[in-house]
Amino acid sequence: MGIEQAPTKKGKEAARGLRKAATAEERKVETEKGSDLAKGADRFEERSRSSDGKSAGEKQQD
Repeated sequence: MGIEQAPTKKGKEAARGLRKAATAEERKVETEKGSDLAKGADRFEERSRSSDGKSAGEKQQD
């Protein structure tokens, strides 16, 4: 859920905290890796392949 969609003030604060933590973790990983992480559809494909070596499309055909 996005910050704007959170129904309560506490929910909005939690969403902000989660987004901030995710951004910090992404920066840390990118620094360790030495390059930027893929974004959007490229990232989806990268994460899909890393789990078992198959693309999302190949998994759906099985």
